[in-house]
Amino acid sequence: MTAADPREAALVAAAAAVREHARCTFSGFAVGCALRDANGTIWTGANVENASYTLGLCAERVALFYALTHGAAAIEAVAVVTGADTPAPPCGACRQILFEFAADADLVLATTGGALLRSRVRDLLPLAFDAGFLAPRQP
Repeated sequence: MTAADPREAALVAAAAAVREHARCTFSGFAVGCALRDANGTIWTGANVENASYTLGLCAERVALFYALTHGAAAIEAVAVVTGADTPAPPCGACRQILFEFAADADLVLATTGGALLRSRVRDLLPLAFDAGFLAPRQP
């Protein structure tokens, strides 16, 4: 499969390129993520592992946190690239973070071999927890 349009192809290419910088000494599972915001800016991140396993960060969170802390506009599209045989979805933690900040974004999951799976971020997390649950309740 190939990307459907030039903007999607550019996003997948950016995710594939940043994947080369993943720090995945322990798992060997390199992941690259690219986000496109409403201004057309592409923000990227790769997974970073640590000897204290729980201190690592997934590519999706690296890219999203970088974008958010550097002034990104609303996130419109997300691409995640792995070297797996089939497109790999984000983990549960990344699904929650992506839902909170990019629920309506288009999503493309891709492999270095060219396989693509298209969806929307919202579809990754049915019955999602969001800020609406934190609002004070009236008796």
